[in-house]
Amino acid sequence: MPSYSFPLFPELPLVLYTALPYISVMHVVIETPNYLSDAKALGLTADERRSIVDCIAQTPDAGVEMKGTGGARKIRFAGRGKGKSGGYRVVTFYAGENIPVFLLSIFSKGERANLSQAERNELKQILGSLADVYKKGVKDYVQSRK
Repeated sequence: MPSYSFPLFPELPLVLYTALPYISVMHVVIETPNYLSDAKALGLTADERRSIVDCIAQTPDAGVEMKGTGGARKIRFAGRGKGKSGGYRVVTFYAGENIPVFLLSIFSKGERANLSQAERNELKQILGSLADVYKKGVKDYVQSRK
């Protein structure tokens, strides 16, 4: 490993290496009103919500894609003293690097294990246009600020 020392402090060598490969990029995460309502009903604390958002921001494509939803993903998170298997399920939508991750819903495993077929169909209908609606909203906002 190459090193270098400043002339004023020869006893302080500096190790030269690239630090940036160790810095991960966090993705933008949006907590939808439905998600926030579900989180409140489950009694999630601000720290628990923040932990979920941080995890998803680091790995936006985490979880398993749910069939028949148009791209929604389900991610397991540990509940208080329950572990992942008895904890929470978070439903997200990630459409790519230029679009935020949307937190759509959260439920406890004790409440239900999965979404109903009607809920999956509704998600498929909504998610089909969510990314386009978001992009158009951003474009309109930027143009209105000029």
